[in-house]
Amino acid sequence: MKVVLLAGGKGTRITEESQFKPKPMVEIGGKPILWHIMKEYSYYGFNEFIICAGYKQHVIKEWFDDYFLHNSDITFDFTHGKKETIVHNQHCEPWKVTVVDTGLDTMTGGRIKRVQRYVGNETFMMTYGDGVCDVDISELVKYHRSHGKIATLTAVQLQQDKGVLDIGGDNAVKAFREKNRGDGSPINAGYMVLEPEIFDYIEDDHTVFEKDPMNRLARERQLMSYRHKGFWHCMDTSREKKILDDLVKQKRAPWMKWED
Repeated sequence: MKVVLLAGGKGTRITEESQFKPKPMVEIGGKPILWHIMKEYSYYGFNEFIICAGYKQHVIKEWFDDYFLHNSDITFDFTHGKKETIVHNQHCEPWKVTVVDTGLDTMTGGRIKRVQRYVGNETFMMTYGDGVCDVDISELVKYHRSHGKIATLTAVQLQQDKGVLDIGGDNAVKAFREKNRGDGSPINAGYMVLEPEIFDYIEDDHTVFEKDPMNRLARERQLMSYRHKGFWHCMDTSREKKILDDLVKQKRAPWMKWED
């Protein structure tokens, strides 16, 4: 199953770093947060990624282009008047990564729509490139397959400024709205599983995925929630980056299951 990662945003609230790179390439623990998210999926056996790039998309492409080189033992042999490269050992993950320039100002729904040709007519996963979570992705996929709806999102109970979910007793999402101050309702943490019919809910580049498509899915009873009671944290600000960075340095990062 392919994993779509939204990585085209500018990160306007973490400008001291995002002026030089896309927010998903801001590092925590010496690696981009995007790498951490991909490692989460890879831990559960999902190794094919489609990255929806936009702002400074060349940075993402160049990072992956160098990744094999930086994680290999290599001999560069110039003794015969030309460069011969011999790879001795490489320590890269078994990833297949497609980086797609989905436009500078394209909205979230438009970015998803633009990678339809790479997803194909199959179930896929999608999340945002600026948050980490210790959700059991295998159980998330199993739950999605059990209910037969178009979309499943991961819901967490946190005081954050994200989209609020009105969830019924059967875990169906009855409504999706923006968060109000003081709200204590579950929020959308991303980590979604989607059927290919989702592309029919997205009109064009101007479509904000969290608005019309999500609201329509909720009205049609096609949006389900997977309740997650564990860790989730986004990286919108420098303060949040420091929190995540400290967790990695202290070896207390709950999402880094591959380190266990």
